[in-house]
Amino acid sequence: MSIDPRIERLRKAAATRSVLIVLAGAAAGAIAAVVLAARVGGFTAALPSAALALGVLAGLAWHARRSVDATWLARRLDAQAPSMDDSTALLFRDPATLSPLQSLQRTRLLARLDALQTDVRPPWPRARLAACLAAGLLLLAFAAIWRPDATPSRGAGDRVATQAPSGATRLLQVELEATPPAYTQLAPIRSSTLDAKLPQGSVLRWRLRFEPAPRAAALQFHDGTRVALVADGDAWRGEYTLDVSALYRIVLDGVPAPIDDRLYRLDAIADRAPEIRLLVPDKTLSLMQPGQKSWDLAYEASDDYGIAQATLTVTHAQGTGENIAFKEQVIVLDGTPPESPLTPVPPSDAVRERDERGPRVVLRYSHAIDLAALGLSMGDDVVVRLAVTDNREPGPNTTRSASTILRWPAAPSQETAGLDGIVQKTMPAYFRSQRQIIIDTEALIAEKARLDEAKLLARSDSIGVDQKLLRLRYGQFLGEESEGHAEHAPEGAVGGADTQAGALAGAHAAQEQAAAPGASPTKFGEAGNVVAEYGHVHDIAEAATLLDPQTKATLKSALGEMWQAELHLRQGHPDDALPYEQRALELIKQVQQATRIYLARVGLELPTPDEARRLSGERKDLVDRVGTLAGTVPADAAVVDLWRALDRSTPPDWDAATRALAARGSAPEVLGAIAALDRARRAPDCSDCRLQLRRALWPLLPTPPAASAPRTAPDAEGRAYLDALRAASQGFSR
Repeated sequence: MSIDPRIERLRKAAATRSVLIVLAGAAAGAIAAVVLAARVGGFTAALPSAALALGVLAGLAWHARRSVDATWLARRLDAQAPSMDDSTALLFRDPATLSPLQSLQRTRLLARLDALQTDVRPPWPRARLAACLAAGLLLLAFAAIWRPDATPSRGAGDRVATQAPSGATRLLQVELEATPPAYTQLAPIRSSTLDAKLPQGSVLRWRLRFEPAPRAAALQFHDGTRVALVADGDAWRGEYTLDVSALYRIVLDGVPAPIDDRLYRLDAIADRAPEIRLLVPDKTLSLMQPGQKSWDLAYEASDDYGIAQATLTVTHAQGTGENIAFKEQVIVLDGTPPESPLTPVPPSDAVRERDERGPRVVLRYSHAIDLAALGLSMGDDVVVRLAVTDNREPGPNTTRSASTILRWPAAPSQETAGLDGIVQKTMPAYFRSQRQIIIDTEALIAEKARLDEAKLLARSDSIGVDQKLLRLRYGQFLGEESEGHAEHAPEGAVGGADTQAGALAGAHAAQEQAAAPGASPTKFGEAGNVVAEYGHVHDIAEAATLLDPQTKATLKSALGEMWQAELHLRQGHPDDALPYEQRALELIKQVQQATRIYLARVGLELPTPDEARRLSGERKDLVDRVGTLAGTVPADAAVVDLWRALDRSTPPDWDAATRALAARGSAPEVLGAIAALDRARRAPDCSDCRLQLRRALWPLLPTPPAASAPRTAPDAEGRAYLDALRAASQGFSR
């Protein structure tokens, strides 16, 4: 039953007032309860308390809104509006169920609603709200002054000292201050822990206090470097420049070792090279439009700490064939922040944005090339590249963008003009052009009404065969070697991709099996293993290297259109195939226009031959090329032996494995393995430490080389079969 809108407005106003009264009374208490929970249990206790408080407030608000129903509103109007004649309930009943007298009374009440001025909203309970607010404020004050623990707080060193057993040296205070390089423009970083992750080139300064005081103290790094600490009152100070990631330990003289005598880790964050993104144009190869006077370019560059300079190299290529001339000019660009692209700013004032890699400096560069001033003519190309340099010291990082080309297509060749009667344009039957396929399809469509169904299907299928041959011809440039490549085949298409897919699946399965833990050595002679180990998968479009990515993507789209055209032609629907054929022709034209490839010019430096010794047989000063080849030394043998010994009862060679890992550099996984090795070595009875070390060493193990599988001995059934063959062969020979 529908309720009169005037009555509904009164009900909504009353319900809203009831909800506000409930929230105002309970909000202060809920906030105070959350603050008290945070004081007692910290963030872990405050989060569920806040969720519980919100749930309680939502439940109270829902109950208050639900309580303002039709019955409540009828009683409220009857009590406050004498004009309703205690008959408001009639407004909420179905008119079909009312008697004639009740219907007359209901009509009178509806007429009086326009003149009704009664406010049915519940009044604000000021005294009750004031009491709730006072209680909430008292609870907040109690939470602010109350301390869950009366003992004073302790630093990291004090916590270590509390847990230290008697006889061990206690680390009372730890202060680590790092000053990043000046070019990063970062403030000094202070920490109370011995582990840190800092920019490469930062200067680290330690301030440590021990109890009892040692005679001497030093920091011993995993690569053999030793930093002696200098006494400064009751503290010890040291300084170190973090060029590469490292592990170190505190070494004390004259006192017992600290209780936490593990290796601490310092991670050096390398300054990454700038990143460049092309904004305008949206593709790397653009064709000059009629009447175009300028070429607009826009790039976006980002770096960790700052961009020093951006230069745009513009190369003008003229001519064709062997007669190509190049003119090059370099333009220095000014960057602008992304939110203000019209105001140039110095690189040092660039805007820092934050992404998943942290805060980064982001600048945009734009430039418009005047084509008339450049002297661009038909058949010429304009190639541009942006180079961005950051502020890294002592040597900056430089990033160069991919080449972006503007091409003014040359005029069509007129070599056969006027020779139509002499030059005969023929085409092999096995290779038709896309334009010829379109002409044949249009001719078939024009004759469609005069052909019967069988002849129409035969001619359409013949054109589909031509489309298939052309698709396979172009597919060779994408590395396709079998017809029906699954890369472009529509769903349900029939082709020969199953064999290729099966071979590739076998190769990938062999690779995964070889990389799995506990896998046996690769068997010699198995097809999947041979392809996975030595093969070059060149029937995948992404593996083809003949074309640039933009041209490759265009050609893949053309092959997809050819697939659809062939599908409809084979089914006898040339009308549906014609749009796909035309789109394939446009895409092929774009591919054919990519005729120039620009490579960096590298000088050829060949050794100067001694003409006097040619054909003389003189072998003086000649070295034995075979004897100069040094045999390979398995540098990872110590790591492999350690990994195997951890799962056996044989004692590991810790020193050899440590030297082998230290020789690998300062990669994160190497430092993690060295730290795990140190823990396992210092706790020989710790099974968890050995397990963690095995897990850390697993990514560092070399891939086992391919080896021939030994012939397995036959079982009883196999021996019986071989004996029967031998007996049969002897009887036949007799």
